[in-house]
Amino acid sequence: MTEVKTGDTVRIHYTGTLADGSTFDSSAGRDPLEFTVGSGQIIPGLDKAMPGMTVGDSKKIDVVADEAYGQPDPAARQAVPRTEIPDDVPLDLGTQLQVQTPDGQTMAVTVAEVTEEQVTLDANHPLAGKDLTFDIELVEIA
Repeated sequence: MTEVKTGDTVRIHYTGTLADGSTFDSSAGRDPLEFTVGSGQIIPGLDKAMPGMTVGDSKKIDVVADEAYGQPDPAARQAVPRTEIPDDVPLDLGTQLQVQTPDGQTMAVTVAEVTEEQVTLDANHPLAGKDLTFDIELVEIA
């Protein structure tokens, strides 16, 4: 059988879980995830697990935070005066918002803290700092 090697385009089904067993993402009920191995399209820890697999293989992969979405960057948190946020914007903790940077880029942020004077927005990936587990099945090597 053909084994996956760097540069191959593959399709996998996967379920990603956190340390507490909760699922954060899954391809169940969707098309398999397609990517090119070694291209940086997916997190490094998952990418590195692909070479050597053959179609039909399944495995469980534990990915440490540094090989997933990295550690949270304190510089990615910013306090904004509450007066600069429109009244109709929800500010519940954990709410994800889209903001525009000074150079016109759109970025996703999460409401991390709210006081009477300011709102702290966090631009870190929601899974930064978390170790992840993936159950994967190789469906196809294109």
